[in-house]
Amino acid sequence: MTRILINGSKGRMGQALLACASRIPAIEVVAGVDVGDDIAGALARADVTIDFTLHDVTAGIAGLSAAHGKALVIGTTGHNESEKSAIRAAAARIPIVWASNYSTGVNTLFWLTRKAAEILGPGFDLEVIEMHHHHKKDAPSGTATTLLEILADVRKVQLAEAVRHGRDGIVGARTPSEIGMHALRGGDVVGDHTVMFAADGERVELTHKASSRDTFANGALRAAQWVVGRPPGIYDMGDVLGLK
Repeated sequence: MTRILINGSKGRMGQALLACASRIPAIEVVAGVDVGDDIAGALARADVTIDFTLHDVTAGIAGLSAAHGKALVIGTTGHNESEKSAIRAAAARIPIVWASNYSTGVNTLFWLTRKAAEILGPGFDLEVIEMHHHHKKDAPSGTATTLLEILADVRKVQLAEAVRHGRDGIVGARTPSEIGMHALRGGDVVGDHTVMFAADGERVELTHKASSRDTFANGALRAAQWVVGRPPGIYDMGDVLGLK
């Protein structure tokens, strides 16, 4: 039995996690906490915390988890460099699954994106398009950022120099090294991501569309079961799914 604490239990993902966990006999949710609740007291009863909150909350949860020797699954995105450093410091003491997306389908998209970029080569222009609901606060999404990082790694370019966030005005012809990024927001879209490889005479598009948050919730719960008892360090869904 894996005992789980859900941080951010009143949010959309928190509610999905609670619903999905209730259908898995091998999981016990010992507490669902949110703003103002006693997280430390609840953490003492758990094996692992799943955090789907805000970027400025995660570092504190990571530090608290490390102090209690509890594993952590991070689903929150949009962290700045200081927050990322704090999470990495906690990972020296506890195992952490830190992924931009917990969907099995999306992690297949990550794998396919790398393979396509390697096979198609530098003759194809690269563009990433993502769309989410109008409540989402960070852009681009964590999933889109991971896709950008994969493409930059295959092309052996610095992402910060190659990425182009939309285009406006007289920007000149597209350079071979740039990677386009376009973030759309509207309605109740759970999450759509497309990677486009465009060359003269042909175009390849890889797309994943999520219609339910349950796919992310079930993946995060799977990660929580997997990470308990692992050595300290940072893992991702590639590790959880055995894709590495």
